[in-house]
Amino acid sequence: MFERSRKGERALLIQPFTAGQNDPAILEEFAELARSAGAQVADSLAARIDKANPATLIGSGKVEEAVSLCNALEADVVLVNHALSPVQERNLEKILQRRVVDRTGLILDIFAQRARSHEGKLQVELAQLKHMATRLVRGWTHLERQRGGSIGLRGPGETQLETDRRLLAKRVDALKARLEKVEVQRNQMRRARLRNGVARVALVGYTNAGKSTLFNALTGADAYEADQLFATLDPTVRKLSGLACGDVAIADTVGFVRDLPHDLVAAFRSTLSEARDADLLLHVVDASDPLREERIGQVNEVLNEIGAGAIPQMLVFNKIDRLDDAAPRVDVLEQRVEGEALLTRVWVSARSGAGLPMLREQVSSALSSERVSGQVHLSSMAGRLRARLFAAGAVRHEEADDAGWRIDLDMPLVIAQQLLSGNDADSVALRGQLLAVP
Repeated sequence: MFERSRKGERALLIQPFTAGQNDPAILEEFAELARSAGAQVADSLAARIDKANPATLIGSGKVEEAVSLCNALEADVVLVNHALSPVQERNLEKILQRRVVDRTGLILDIFAQRARSHEGKLQVELAQLKHMATRLVRGWTHLERQRGGSIGLRGPGETQLETDRRLLAKRVDALKARLEKVEVQRNQMRRARLRNGVARVALVGYTNAGKSTLFNALTGADAYEADQLFATLDPTVRKLSGLACGDVAIADTVGFVRDLPHDLVAAFRSTLSEARDADLLLHVVDASDPLREERIGQVNEVLNEIGAGAIPQMLVFNKIDRLDDAAPRVDVLEQRVEGEALLTRVWVSARSGAGLPMLREQVSSALSSERVSGQVHLSSMAGRLRARLFAAGAVRHEEADDAGWRIDLDMPLVIAQQLLSGNDADSVALRGQLLAVP
């Protein structure tokens, strides 16, 4: 066993990779995550893993190289850009004689630093405790002690580890109960917005794409913004006025990142419901990022995971001021996703304000007061289309019958065009039942 360093400032990064996957951009993003957590990156070590070592993830030769680097650099923490099992983490710590933190633990640490609201702190703590639950046996020798033997404590007793596990489980249950109450309050506010007929827009995107800067530029709010990963965690909702379609409720949400820990996605599900319950998603993309298309795919994966994948999107390519000869413009492209024919791309700079009037016009058009409404009947085989209608907030009432569902729909015309423009039999049948949709 060893005494863990309390400093944790000077870090060695280990980048495991498989054949053909050693992308420098992945390591640079991980280094930025480390800096965002407050670490000083001393050096990095690439380690090819054609087959993961069940004991240490990386091979014995790379482990020895990591020991030498840690000693030479006087590193007091090792950060691994990969999920580690509890056994792998414990074994690496024994060999390296330093704290070892995997990618999940690092992201959780950043979230713990940045959470400001009561709900955000509860969500982060819940995710941390779930992550910690399998890692109680690491380097703390006191966990092996048996209670009992002292006056009033003699008898079978329980190990300190068992006590810690029991207390941890009780804390997890308490956090879940408190978060359920917070979610009830959030749902009440959301239902009030629905009753008022206020259209809902949510900003989503990869972390550090400029969502908070765009949010402030559109609404005049003062949400925290910085050129760093996960600058904003807690959702902020403001009124967006001056649109032809009327006032809109717009929400700034937490940024996404590749391989976002599943426990964190689950813990932030109520916060991310601002995106799940929106009428329109403004998917903010860093236009200057060479991996922007890959980032779009990674954000869409998380949106699918939280149940927001079917909500209409508008891609907002931000930071065009960092590109040469880039000007604000609107592109309407053919969407490859089944059931959505049009995808609007708006090129703007939230920092300089270039293109923002154009973006406001596009949002207003997408949320136009011109609406499509009526009662339709979906067959029992149209479950996917029914789910997409619910995800878009278009269902006002539903009754089930032997043949399927009878649904009362109400949604903006532009959103209806995106949702029902597919050539599949269900979309064609639904268009025939509603008002004419081009």
